[in-house]
Amino acid sequence: MPRGTYLHLEEELAERFQCAPGPGGWRYVGERADGQRVDLVVDGRWRQIRVEVRVPDWWLRGGVTGHDLAWVRGGGDEAVEHGERAAGFVGESPGFLVAIARSLRLEAGEQADVRLVRLSGPLSALTELWRWRLAGTETHETDTAPLPVERYEVTDLATGEVTFVHLAGDVVLDAPGIELTELESPPNLALA
Repeated sequence: MPRGTYLHLEEELAERFQCAPGPGGWRYVGERADGQRVDLVVDGRWRQIRVEVRVPDWWLRGGVTGHDLAWVRGGGDEAVEHGERAAGFVGESPGFLVAIARSLRLEAGEQADVRLVRLSGPLSALTELWRWRLAGTETHETDTAPLPVERYEVTDLATGEVTFVHLAGDVVLDAPGIELTELESPPNLALA
């Protein structure tokens, strides 16, 4: 079970995380130094079936239901339901990047457009259309076994901005604004 720390470079905040495959999917739990907590559960097809994000004054719970994404956002005594035709959430936590990349099941050179609900600030939600392309896989030698690293080219179709995400199994090695600073055990490479 990988455990480690990501550094959110812009805010210089550490996110302690752990993730693991389970009998029906995969789970990621992360907690940042500012109190933001993410609990992300996907099913065997990597659909985000249970997502909970908490910040000091707000919370959000949701997941995919068929072709739609449904969620409730609350704070204090307020709770409001929302829904959108989207494949899942994307947020500041690297766990979302793993779930999205794995759900697309791309082969080298393939690409797919995906509608996502971006969570930012005090859990504001904005629907965006992104194009993910698996640009390639490189194998890096390690002390224990070769480590395949996938390089995804991610394009925000509204702005044309292109970024890159590097994954090894269920761990983000590098992504915009994210640095893996500590990894206590190797990534899970045998993911369905």
